[in-house]
Amino acid sequence: MAALVAVTAARAQSAPAPDDDPHAAHAHHGRPVDRQSLPPPARGASVERIKPTQEQAVHSSHGEFRTICLFSHMAFDDPMVFPRQPGASHLHAFFGNTGTNAFSTASSIAGSGDSTCLGGIANRTAYWVPATIDTRTNKPVTPVSAVIYYKNGYDGVRADQVQPFPQGLRMISGNPMNTSTQGPYRFVCIGQGVDQREHREMPDCPVGSELIQMVFFPQCWDGKRLDSPDHKSHMSRPVNKACPATHPVALPQITFNIHYRITEPGQATHWRLASDTYPDDIPAGRSMHGDWFDGWKPSVKEAWTQGCNQGARDCKAYLLGDGRVLY
Repeated sequence: MAALVAVTAARAQSAPAPDDDPHAAHAHHGRPVDRQSLPPPARGASVERIKPTQEQAVHSSHGEFRTICLFSHMAFDDPMVFPRQPGASHLHAFFGNTGTNAFSTASSIAGSGDSTCLGGIANRTAYWVPATIDTRTNKPVTPVSAVIYYKNGYDGVRADQVQPFPQGLRMISGNPMNTSTQGPYRFVCIGQGVDQREHREMPDCPVGSELIQMVFFPQCWDGKRLDSPDHKSHMSRPVNKACPATHPVALPQITFNIHYRITEPGQATHWRLASDTYPDDIPAGRSMHGDWFDGWKPSVKEAWTQGCNQGARDCKAYLLGDGRVLY
């Protein structure tokens, strides 16, 4: 994981799933996938990984805490949208809690599973996004990592207003049915000499660079519900540089940055999201979305909220802002 800390940001239609595929009844939930080619799950860490450090966070008005999570596993599950219905979803790529599946609950996320994130089981949060599929082979592409931002944001919320996430909060950002260029997502290529403009659809990144899929979450909570029927309406975005009266509690603003390595020319021109079920003449990536299910150890979550967000410091991708570091 240490090598990843330097990260700064940071089409042809395929054949249908075979009739003997046990998930064929749910094929309408996503693009065809070669189910024999799912990458093996990662093991993750089974202990907390926190230690003292002499490194100091520096001042930042945006109050920046980040963490890095390696790829965990892929599954046709979504414990928020299809709870207790294994195989009912399009294919997702999961990060963080290695035990996340269709039967996951707030208590199981917080209290079980190993973690692929810095800090080990201090962060059992589940993060997931639609898997990326190479349409030439129908094989899923394994992501390198997810860099998760927890910031005060750029919408005017002050550092002293930001509160820790309530235990068990969960939410979705983005729309898996979207076909427009509107939505809380972006794509960008990063690397030396690479044009780092943000795109509204999957760009063709050059060899040696990384393609980043970005999802931006709302940061204002209604102060009452840990979830809602649409997994969105209990959350809101700031209005006029403040959280609205209907959602008065300011929380850290989450951004997912999902990294994919480009190893051959034109590689990403063959990629589509598992949720890109619209016609192939519409550019890939417009259905980009993400799910976040809190599993942070409360005392650790409170430490970085206080030391980084409320303290208006840049804690990079590992500092807690209190003399400790995730590793």
